[in-house]
Amino acid sequence: MRIIITEHARKRLRDLRQDKITNADILTAAKGIPGRIPTATRFRGFFAKSGRVFDIVAKDIENGRLVITIIGK
Repeated sequence: MRIIITEHARKRLRDLRQDKITNADILTAAKGIPGRIPTATRFRGFFAKSGRVFDIVAKDIENGRLVITIIGK
């Protein structure tokens, strides 16, 4: 499955709250969500390799899975 990270999500990675969360962490989290996501849904409790906990908001579109935003804890 193709994972698409929005520019908004990439911009959020530069914020202090999302510090030490990488693109690889996001890809792993998004690929780990089973099933189909028809509407934007928040998924909680992912761990970055750095140990930081984060949530993602994602939905499935024609071209793959769209990661809309990342929320660091």
